[in-house]
Amino acid sequence: MIPAIRSELLKLRTARLPWGLLAATVGLATVHNVLFDSNAGGTGHASIPSLSTYSGQSRAIGIPGELLLLASVMGIIVASGEFRHKTATATYLAIPNRIEVLGAKTIAAAAIGSLFGLAGAAATTVVGLSFTAAGGHHLLLTAGTIARYAVGASLASALLAGIGVALGTLIRAQIGAIIATFVWGFVIEQAVGGVYSSAQRYLPYTAAASMAGVKLGDAATPLPFAAATALLAAVALLIGLLAIRTSLNADIT
Repeated sequence: MIPAIRSELLKLRTARLPWGLLAATVGLATVHNVLFDSNAGGTGHASIPSLSTYSGQSRAIGIPGELLLLASVMGIIVASGEFRHKTATATYLAIPNRIEVLGAKTIAAAAIGSLFGLAGAAATTVVGLSFTAAGGHHLLLTAGTIARYAVGASLASALLAGIGVALGTLIRAQIGAIIATFVWGFVIEQAVGGVYSSAQRYLPYTAAASMAGVKLGDAATPLPFAAATALLAAVALLIGLLAIRTSLNADIT
């Protein structure tokens, strides 16, 4: 397993796309928070509270939940890229145990995926604290709260990357898997959460966003950190097991 993990990490380190997605995550998170933090206390429906309040400061440093899905996209590419670029045959000849390959890809993608959340959280924290200081507001957030958001974003991104690997293995078609991910995150979960607010916190993408400090609707209470972590891990395991029983053992030629 260790050599397989090293091989997958080498592939990720030398490929451009994962780092491009990481740069996009940091860039978009920075732009998003600059726009929202600069209008803190405004009257728009999407405005965050004033930075003189705890609520405003906590939202000012939060990473946009939508960007966490880019970690899933990276995981999908790790798995489905083998089939898109016709390298799966060589990979499985080198490591005949396909479950070992899936495990190695999941661990490697989770390791790189954790950087998505960590780097994004670092960028948004710098932006949020800068606007707080520039406005002359007293910092109400504790170091523990800031660290908790960063750790939550990192862990959530790692788990979403693992889900992406499982989904990419199950579907194989890269574009189809990516579209399915965004449809689930932006359409299905939003619709279900809008109609059944009590069920919103049990949805995997929403749970991941809450781990990163994203606030849910006024009527929704996020899952505890450990429960949200367990939920995402269970989703990754379920999709992975489904992939093992179906497409993982299918003919790759």
